[in-house]
Order: sequence, then structure tokens, then C-alpha cells
Amino acid sequence: MSNNDFEAGNLETLDRDLGRLSNLEIATAYAARPMVGPGISLVFIVLASLLAAVFFGQSSNTLVVIVAAGIGAYMALNIGANDVANNMGPAVGAGALSMGSAIAIAVVFESAGALIAGGDVVKTIAKGIIAPDSLPTAQVFIWAMLAALLSAALWVNLATWVGAPVSTTHSVVGGVMGAGIAAAGFAAVNWPTMTKIAASWVISPVLGGAVAAAFLWFIKARIIYQPDKIAAARKWVPVLVGIMAGAFASYLALKGLKKIIKIDITTSLMIGAAIGIAIWAIMIPVIKKQSEGLENRNKSLKILFGIPLVVSAALLCFAHGANDVANAVGPLAAIVQASQSGDFTHAISIPLWVMVIGALGISFGLFLFGPKLIRMVGSQITKLNPMRAYCVALSAAITVIVASWLGLPVSSTHIAVGGVFGVGFFREWDATRRMKKARIDVPTLPEQPTEERRRRKLVRRSHFLTIIAAWVITVPAAALLSAAIFTVISLISG
Repeated sequence: MSNNDFEAGNLETLDRDLGRLSNLEIATAYAARPMVGPGISLVFIVLASLLAAVFFGQSSNTLVVIVAAGIGAYMALNIGANDVANNMGPAVGAGALSMGSAIAIAVVFESAGALIAGGDVVKTIAKGIIAPDSLPTAQVFIWAMLAALLSAALWVNLATWVGAPVSTTHSVVGGVMGAGIAAAGFAAVNWPTMTKIAASWVISPVLGGAVAAAFLWFIKARIIYQPDKIAAARKWVPVLVGIMAGAFASYLALKGLKKIIKIDITTSLMIGAAIGIAIWAIMIPVIKKQSEGLENRNKSLKILFGIPLVVSAALLCFAHGANDVANAVGPLAAIVQASQSGDFTHAISIPLWVMVIGALGISFGLFLFGPKLIRMVGSQITKLNPMRAYCVALSAAITVIVASWLGLPVSSTHIAVGGVFGVGFFREWDATRRMKKARIDVPTLPEQPTEERRRRKLVRRSHFLTIIAAWVITVPAAALLSAAIFTVISLISG
């Protein structure tokens, strides 16, 4: 054998070995990838507990607060993984945002909402579900809040794992109720409040779906089905963007800025009307310029709705951060206050470090685990485009305003997902109507077989049934889990 042959053989062997090493590295990376999210989450939970140890200081309840901070961080991670998908899912499913852009925007606006305007809902979470004075001691109250926080976090984690977007608010409410019943009996629960929350299971998705379907009908009738779609869009898109701006201005004034300034429903509507008219006037020349040179087809209309959809998703995230951060830190703030002063019957104040845990936890949870639910809401229930996704975002803001005006407690999760269902079912109805009309106009068109009609359904029934089932059992499941956890804690501590 010549030297050249020998060298060639060695090089070939080396290439094979390097190839095996490369494949091994790829396989190792693939195997390790599922552990990255849980690993980072564990580090965050430990850091949150250390933060609590630093800021809370030394007292007899320091260990309890450290544990509660870790559980609060775990709950915040789950809120980011599950709840935020409802705001970003439609924009991603419609192709207006990439997954990376959606996560980046959501992280910024969720954190801003939590830190700037968050905290108002805490008193409802800690005080509105059970009567604190029905609990015998501050220690029992602390155990009840700890059980509520852990049970809600575990339930939301399970829901995310099976791919069901559930209400984190209802999860915490169920947790507080279950622990309260275990601690002081059924009389401790504020049943009128619980009745309203149960009613919102039906009201939230139905109202959200109806509003989204109504806007989609308007867009189809006034723009999509018009002979000159671009001319119709120039007229109506500024109006729709103005309605969106007005709705979100009212939404943020009413729900998102309570920590800064207290605004009633009438004032918020006046603010919304003024901003809506101003944005409508501004958007007329903008849409006119943006529509120049566009072809007279539906694909061109998607361009005109892209930016409004992105803006609406960002604003929804801000409002969500302002309100739903309380689901993570409400019970934690109550535990901190009761541990510091022994007072658990008066208003709860939230320390800044507690809010930071909530804001960062939501952001990390979205970044690490959010894509699964974003894909579910955005593309796996029904197919969305920018017009349909815009209707979902708009319905979320308007439904919350209407519900606040009527004094109904509603879930942002139920409204947003209900909006997606509403859009999908409206598309089914509209497609069936147009098919029947086409058969009347052209009698020779054949009737579709039953199996073909079933296959062409535009809303996936399996996801619909899974999500509805998860909604119905959220409060009782969280309550039972919380009661069991409270009982175990009481036995261990007693």
C-alpha cells in the first residue's frame, strides 16, 4: 500500500469518526433540549426564593415566605406559558408576527403592565373569595394562601401540558375557595362572588365569540365581498382602527391604570371616544398611502390589517400584565403581609420585589413554554388571517369594557379563545350559506356527502371539546387540590 493510499484511508476513517461525533453531539443536544426549559425555570424559582430571603429579612416566618416566593415564581412561569398565548396566538397564527417577535413584544409589554399598573386585582384574590375574619389565626390564613397558590400553579401546569388554555384567574379563585372551605367550612366562602365567577364561564366566551363574529361579518360584508375591495378598505379600515384605538384606550384607562389613577366607566368611554376619533382621522391618509398599487384581491387586504393587529396584541399584553400578575403574586403578597405584621384582615399592599418576581416569571414562562399554547390558539383551533385575528383582538377589548359596565367578572382567556371559536363558527356558517346560495343559483351543483361536509368543518371539534372541559373543571379541580394541600400542610405543621 502506498503512502497516499494509507493517508486516504486514515482521512476516511477520521471523517467517519468525526461524523459519528457530530451525530452524537446533535443527538445529545436533541435529548437535552427538553431539559433546558425546566432547568432554567428551576434556577429562576431558586433565585426568587433567595430574593425573598434578602428583602424579607429575619423573622419566625422567613422560611414560609421563602417557600411562598418559590411557589409564586412557579405560578408566574405557568401564567406566562398558558395565559399569554391568548394575546399573541391570533397574531402569530395570522402570520403578522413570527414566534420570536411575538415573544419579544409580549415579554416587554407584559412586564411593563405588571410593573407600571399591576396589583389592583390582589385585594379580590386575597379578600373577595373567602372572608379573612372567618379564619382563626394569621398562620391558618398563610397556610390557606400557600395551598391556593400551589394548587393553582399545578393545575395551570397540567393544563399547559395537555394543550388547554385555561383561566389562571379561575385557577387561583378555585384554589383560594378550596383552602378556605378546608380551613373554616363552606360559610367562609363569598358565594355571591363565586356565583358571578361561575356565570362568567358562559358569559365570557359567548360574548367574546359574538363580538368577534359580528366584526368579521362587518369586514366581509363591507370590504371582502365588495367589487372594489381596495376602495372599500380605504373607507372602512380607518374606522375599524379608530374603533380599536378607542376600545383599547377605554380598556387601559378602566382596567390597566387603576394603580396610577382611578377612572370610572363613563370617563373611560369619553377618553376612548376622543382617542378613537383622533386615530381614525390620522389613519385615513396612512391607509390611502399604504393601499396604493395593491391588487383588488383578499391577499392585499391582509397588508392593511397587519400593523393594527400587532399593536392590538401588544396592548392586550400590557393590560394582561396589569391585571393577571395578581394571580401569581396576590396570595404571595397576602402571605408576606400576614407574616410581617400578623394582619390579614385589611387591604393588601404589594412590595416591589414581589411584583418583580411576578413580571419576570411571566416573561420567562412565555419564553420557555409559551410557543405550544400560542400555536394552539393561533392555528390549531381554526385558520386565522390578519382580518380574523384582528376581530379576535378587538372583541377581547370591547367585551371586557362591556362586562365591566355590566359589573360581570370575566376571564380574558375565555374571551380571547371564545373570540377564536366565534370567528371559526361564523366562517362555517358563512361558507355553508354561500354554498347553498350557489346551488340555488346553479341548480346542477351536487350536494356534498355527509362525510365531506364533516371533513370541511372549519373549527376542530376535538380542541373545542378539550378546552370547554378544561374550563368547566378548572375551579372545582383547583379547589379540591387546594383543600388536599391545605390538609397536608395543617397535619405537618400541627
